[in-house]
Amino acid sequence: MPETEDSKPRRGPADRSAGRDAPAPGGPRDFIREIIDEHNRTGRFGGQVRTRFPPEPNGYLHIGHAKSINLNYGLAVEYGGSFNLRMDDTNPVKEEQEYVDSIIADVRWLGARWQGMRDDDPRAGVIWASDYFQQMYDWAVELIRKGKAYVCDLSPEEVSRTRGTLTTPGQPSPYRNRSVEENLDLFERMRRGEFPDGAKTLRAKIDMAHPNLNMRDPVMYRILHATHHNTGDAWCIYPMYDWAHGLEDSLEGITHSICTLEFENHRPLYDWFIDAINEGRTPDGSGPWGRRIHHPQQIEFARLNLTYTVMSKRRLLALVREGVVRGWDDPRMPTIAGLRRRGVPAEAIREFCRRIGVSKVESTVDIQLLEHCIRDHLNRVAPRAMAVLRPLKLVIDNYPDGPGELLTAINNPEDPAAGTRSVPFSRVLYIEQDDFRETPPPKYWRLYPGNEVRLRYAYFVRCTGCVKDAAGNVVEVHATYDPATRGGDAPDGRKVKSTLHWVSAAHAQPAEVRLYDYLFTKPDPDDVSDDAIRAADSTGAAELRAAADAAARDWMSNLNPRSLEIVRPAYVEPGLADAPIGARFQFERHGYFCVDPDSDPPGAPGRTLVFNRTVTLKDSWAKIEKKL
Repeated sequence: MPETEDSKPRRGPADRSAGRDAPAPGGPRDFIREIIDEHNRTGRFGGQVRTRFPPEPNGYLHIGHAKSINLNYGLAVEYGGSFNLRMDDTNPVKEEQEYVDSIIADVRWLGARWQGMRDDDPRAGVIWASDYFQQMYDWAVELIRKGKAYVCDLSPEEVSRTRGTLTTPGQPSPYRNRSVEENLDLFERMRRGEFPDGAKTLRAKIDMAHPNLNMRDPVMYRILHATHHNTGDAWCIYPMYDWAHGLEDSLEGITHSICTLEFENHRPLYDWFIDAINEGRTPDGSGPWGRRIHHPQQIEFARLNLTYTVMSKRRLLALVREGVVRGWDDPRMPTIAGLRRRGVPAEAIREFCRRIGVSKVESTVDIQLLEHCIRDHLNRVAPRAMAVLRPLKLVIDNYPDGPGELLTAINNPEDPAAGTRSVPFSRVLYIEQDDFRETPPPKYWRLYPGNEVRLRYAYFVRCTGCVKDAAGNVVEVHATYDPATRGGDAPDGRKVKSTLHWVSAAHAQPAEVRLYDYLFTKPDPDDVSDDAIRAADSTGAAELRAAADAAARDWMSNLNPRSLEIVRPAYVEPGLADAPIGARFQFERHGYFCVDPDSDPPGAPGRTLVFNRTVTLKDSWAKIEKKL
């Protein structure tokens, strides 16, 4: 592969030890690996594999980006290559420093390692497309000199109108045949800021009758008088994505430019731009334009679609701006920041990405598979704890008054090395409201008058009655305990059919618990329902029907009004009082939870604790998988 100072890769071999905490999983030889294997066999790139993840910093990353990160970084590690994190910061109007910082944090958290990254400087080793602006500009001038680009005065609306359709050719711009000299002068004046936004563009001169609409004289540069987060006011013309994308890859020596399937129709343009620059160039630099620049291979794969989820940045931004969610890191969002705040481990996301693999066929993945991966990981690593979300007081009448006692509880039955903990037990406990019925339905085995149950890690107790308030609501349950059953087993061998969790009322730590559900009520948020329209029709009111018709055609009409339930006060065992932010636990019989950043810092007097439910204990995917 010929290299020049321009085409030479900006990063060396991957530091594979940097990725030791997140080894890229192997797997079946998907079509991308088959392409790379063939390139290595033929020596196309000299046996090298260099990949990149190039997000535009105009929003937070979501789980679809996690698939791309996992794929690109995984390939670099698997083939002993290198991986770049590049900010495609070519549009100053939509880019914000908040997005830059979040992207770096998310990629780092997912376990990807790029050359030059350091823990003391999050931005170390990050590549910025804006650092290539001068080189891109120089190459644009070269294309003008070659007669392959021209300055156009048509407005964006006029460009769109004259582009043509899939069945009709486009109309050439009246400025298409400007002389090279005039184009060079106008382009330089565009750079100097002599024209207002939108007054002129630089377009590639390709073919206005090309069957691929992307090849019909696409725009390469537009005028934007806006301050850039990296280059300040040095530029007022900015490259379009199609022009910049391949050149950035070329400058970094990327071998395999892996992107999602919507860019498949852009690949001919990706190749055309590099070929146009290479026209007249030679491997040894003896031609009139110097040495050939590196030409990567673009490869497309199907993007991730997930049930009950939207992935469009535009829609995610709308959810944030319209206050549907609390921010980009709301635990109901599919953003990596939201998943992290919800308590989803990076390891579970990587395993999910490994399981779904890559293909060229668009499909939608059941969100239950992601939940299965989360449960599978947390079941192995999350310590257990007892928490009562909807407390009901249980008084053990024959238990001695006083401070109570300490009982031994297992931290994680899946990990013997996790050991045990001490849990305080006393005469007055909290149990779940659903664990008592004064008149039990059939097959109800929990507490009811006369029934005996096991208290987890403690004793057998038998219900003797309850106390109600003036409105007839049960506010207190009474029971007796059998001292001989300490630890949860009866010496006489008698069995009980139910085991309840509990916390000691005198020792419990109050907490707020946020129970999250799917953000949308339907697997496909774009699936509009006729239910509202039929309901309006039944009233005979035309105006109601019109309103319902409009609502049914809006994807936001499928938002789940019960996607968040806040439970307070809940009570957790006292050992969680100083749990650090982000710590994950399995609340027995409830699900997996983590400490939310809204909690007070550990050790704060009267600390407020907030827990987010990551996922319930029920694993529907495991049942589905058995049927496959």
